[in-house]
Amino acid sequence: MDEVRDRVHNGRWRRAGSALLRVIVVWAVSTLTMLILAALLPDFRLQSQDGDSITRIALTAAWGAGAFGLLTALVWPLVVRALLLVPALVLGLLVFFLNGSLLLLALRLIPDGRGGANPETAVVVAAVMSAVASATSTALAVRDDDAYRRRLSRLATRRRRRSGADTTGPEGPGTVFLQLDGVGHEVLLRAAKDGLMPTVAGWLDHTHRLTPWRTDWSSQTGSSQLGILHGSNHDVPAFRWYEKDTGRLMVSNRPASAVELQRRAVERTGDGGLLTDGGASRGNLFSGGADQVALVLSVSTRRGRANRSRAGYFAYFSDPANAVRTAVSFAAEVCREIRQSARARLRGVEPRVPRGGLYPLIRAFATVVSRDVVVAAVLGDMLAGRRAVYADLVAYDEVAHHSGPHGQDAARVLHSLDRALALIGQVAEHAPRPYRIVLLSDHGQSPGETFEGAYGLDIKDLVRAGSGLPVSRKAERTRCGAEARAAAGEALRGALHRREASGGEPGEPLPGARPGSGPGSGSGGADSGAAAEPVVLASGNLALVSFPDVPHRLSKEQIDARHPALLATLAGHPGIGFLLVRSEKHGSVVLGPGGAEVPIAELADEGPLAVFGKGAADAVRRTDTFPHVADIMINSMYDPETGQVHAFERQIGSHGGLGGEQSQPFLLAPAELSPPVADGGELVGAEQVHRVLRRWLNEGGRPARPEGPEDEKAPPAGAGGTPGA
Repeated sequence: MDEVRDRVHNGRWRRAGSALLRVIVVWAVSTLTMLILAALLPDFRLQSQDGDSITRIALTAAWGAGAFGLLTALVWPLVVRALLLVPALVLGLLVFFLNGSLLLLALRLIPDGRGGANPETAVVVAAVMSAVASATSTALAVRDDDAYRRRLSRLATRRRRRSGADTTGPEGPGTVFLQLDGVGHEVLLRAAKDGLMPTVAGWLDHTHRLTPWRTDWSSQTGSSQLGILHGSNHDVPAFRWYEKDTGRLMVSNRPASAVELQRRAVERTGDGGLLTDGGASRGNLFSGGADQVALVLSVSTRRGRANRSRAGYFAYFSDPANAVRTAVSFAAEVCREIRQSARARLRGVEPRVPRGGLYPLIRAFATVVSRDVVVAAVLGDMLAGRRAVYADLVAYDEVAHHSGPHGQDAARVLHSLDRALALIGQVAEHAPRPYRIVLLSDHGQSPGETFEGAYGLDIKDLVRAGSGLPVSRKAERTRCGAEARAAAGEALRGALHRREASGGEPGEPLPGARPGSGPGSGSGGADSGAAAEPVVLASGNLALVSFPDVPHRLSKEQIDARHPALLATLAGHPGIGFLLVRSEKHGSVVLGPGGAEVPIAELADEGPLAVFGKGAADAVRRTDTFPHVADIMINSMYDPETGQVHAFERQIGSHGGLGGEQSQPFLLAPAELSPPVADGGELVGAEQVHRVLRRWLNEGGRPARPEGPEDEKAPPAGAGGTPGA
């Protein structure tokens, strides 16, 4: 017993001595760095005006380095916490200023005023010293594997004690779900094959099973992630849509809309979500029921300390080395985007969309700040032994929208994401419980020139022209705009002539309009003729048209009576694949080129939907049942030979509707988990993906909740997916 006690006692002294040695080494390296910078920078001094001996200068540097290190450790976390309410972009830009201010304060603490620097030089010195100190500390920890493991174990135990959890270690394996936003199945395979993602390639070859899945008609994060995390994406027809009953414009990435969508999903399923049992949600639109959230949009309006959307920034930016590294990378990414955009313009790359204004900052935030903070949060979750973590990495999706999903810019982002995956995999080896890393995406992206770029007018102008409403001069000069307006005028004259011939009055309201909303009503109220103009919203290559003056879903017959040329103009346009409208005769119908009209009850993956592939008819049929489906749903054309669509937004890589890779995301999971589907089966829809992930959480550990009849059952072993694809 005494021998064991002595061994424990000696071990504690060794660990304390090792920690003290690391502090001394970091201090010495910081001192040397300060001396070198003082020699190189004319506005940075470590001696009095009359000069000092080398020994005196070295002592001054040691004093300054020590003071800066203490201030960094003690003051920096408090400063970052105080700035949590500052917008993230502003906080990133303040990092250099704050770090430089701490250095100036440290220099003032040097006796006899021997240290000094102007503010600009202080910023540079502070950034270099923070980076060097962080690199030295990391190198020492990595060099000593035992010390590294002890540090990770100590962090995990400390966090579990704070949360009141059992410190003997978590029970069963944990699962980390990493969503690569916008990365399609084929893009992932190509990136692994071409060497852009060696970590993913290794998983494909040795440990994981790859399974493609098919999205709903609305192939976008708001719909897919809501279904994956909460088990229901019912009544999410697009990224943006108008709700007639409330007069509300719903936009998936707005906090108020995200809150409402999550509330509806929870109410429909009666369940909090995938992460309700001790899970963590990082960088997502929705919480999934997690009690640990950071950068989650649906809780961003809450004022509680633990639930603020920016609370995740504190854990990351409280380390000044992290702050400096991310700020430098942020600035580099802004410069990279400006350079790449200028190069594309000079080379005449087509298709191309504008990338000026604030976009370089937005891109840098998505590819650097968001990535770094989310990855750091995931690492912390694994060290804390959380049972389930779901994180969204949005970098690729943001860049692919503006640079194209298959270009060099997007390829660089995929490579950087792979490095993040490698880091997560390495840290998982030191976590207090084994972790299964599941990689998935919420949708893909389809390339193609924008609708406006191809035809000279946007979808809103085309709808207005087909309705006989005023359009911009630019749209008037296009062939499509002129033809649509001419057809609308001719059709309207014909409709009025037929009405008069049948005994109707010229000023009589058109069918489907509220009282006082017809032509010539002149009421001037909310239901006046001005309010009858259609609301046109774009969601990638899907567009929605709603007539807000009519409380119900307008029928094809009512639309024809109001705007006789509109549906024919839209369905016959070469940039449009098909329309979905309600019919008084057939329930709902799909309209396509050449006058095609197919009742939805008879709809199959043929006719107007043939080019969109398997499952298109079922996806359209499901959306038709949503309470808030638009009066007219418009899907762009799709060319199966080139894989291109026409986005109704300014995006050359888009998603949101049907057509090509946007509807083909992936699910990459450890082969030890049961296959997602049986042999020959297909994984269809975000709700089915939710059931698969729920089943996996229940495998090999304590169930997330008792399984119900709606849960996805495991197929026979060896079924489904493509091991080593």
